[in-house]
Amino acid sequence: MSTRRAGTALALAALAASACGSSASGPTGPGGPGTDSTASLTATPVVRGLSNPLYLTAPAGDDRLFVVEKGGTVRVVEGGRLLAAPFLDLSSVVSAGGERGLLSLAFHPDYATNGTFYVDFTDASGDTRVVAYRVSASDPDRADPASGDTILSVAQPYANHNGGLLAFGPDGMLYVGLGDGGSGGDPDGNGQDTGTLLGTILRLDVDGGSPYAIPSDNPFAGGSGGRGEIWAYGLRNPWRYAFDAPSGLLYIADVGQGDWEEVDVVPADSGGVNFGWNVVEGDHCYGASSCDRTGLEPPVLEYGHDQGCSITGGMVYRGDAMPELDGTYFYSDYCSGWLRSFRYRAGSVTDERSWSVGDLGRVLSFGRDAAGELYVLSADGSVYRLEPGS
Repeated sequence: MSTRRAGTALALAALAASACGSSASGPTGPGGPGTDSTASLTATPVVRGLSNPLYLTAPAGDDRLFVVEKGGTVRVVEGGRLLAAPFLDLSSVVSAGGERGLLSLAFHPDYATNGTFYVDFTDASGDTRVVAYRVSASDPDRADPASGDTILSVAQPYANHNGGLLAFGPDGMLYVGLGDGGSGGDPDGNGQDTGTLLGTILRLDVDGGSPYAIPSDNPFAGGSGGRGEIWAYGLRNPWRYAFDAPSGLLYIADVGQGDWEEVDVVPADSGGVNFGWNVVEGDHCYGASSCDRTGLEPPVLEYGHDQGCSITGGMVYRGDAMPELDGTYFYSDYCSGWLRSFRYRAGSVTDERSWSVGDLGRVLSFGRDAAGELYVLSADGSVYRLEPGS
């Protein structure tokens, strides 16, 4: 159903009949990377005073920054100044308690001409909604609130594990991250059930149909074996994932249950990958001393809850300001607030680093501007840009 890296295929073959657990061919960890004294970074404040900034993005070729606030507003930062009026205010329709809220925004690849963007939020009933909007015809700093068109609704059985990230892939398709439905331990078994949209990343063709078309190369597009929208499954809560077009890879930071946080890396064009939840948590059997790992994709990196509590996935750096960090994936942890990175080369994690950038607080998310520079978003209401250290 899916293509695999050669190294991953060999690892899975070796583990197919074995008990679950870390091995020599498993992911890196658990001690955490060291600090590289030959390189330095600075986290420079760009804006403060936001309310739970959960995501940052920008349309191609646009110097502005668009910041999603959990309570239901999208704010614009232009020339280092936070505009007073929101780009979009959905606070009247967004349920924003706990892990709910306005969770992300994705601009259509042709936003410069069609003015269309998409948001993911939990509605008043706590269910996931993906809605398309258009920019105002008279003001580029304001959206048209009357243009909303719901393209997807997914019932959420519990209040947590909503996922929530929207992203257009290099293929022009819209990807939607959804958690396993919540509670704890996946009580409804959604992670391994391809008959539900929960515990997955979806792939939708928003230009090919109304409200969308199912791409013909989706793994279950034929209607057999699972929902046609599914691209990948076996995920607990893929809060943040990121495409890296130059390498053709997809990085997924899947939030763990009680013991292990993980990063998965697979070819972006590899559909039908099963990341294993809730058979495994990280590279370890979940709730059992042994388990059948046949066909499950292991993480490339994991860390235990002695180092944090909830991974905050980031992005691969491809900007111009720090060419020495080209191809470096950054990530953090909500509880610990550290900043770490690695490179993924030839099927292996390399160049693991911890960065001394000062206190970032509780890191909620990362973002990237149109120039490829990276940002860190903190629960203290600040947005930081990663820059070369002095």
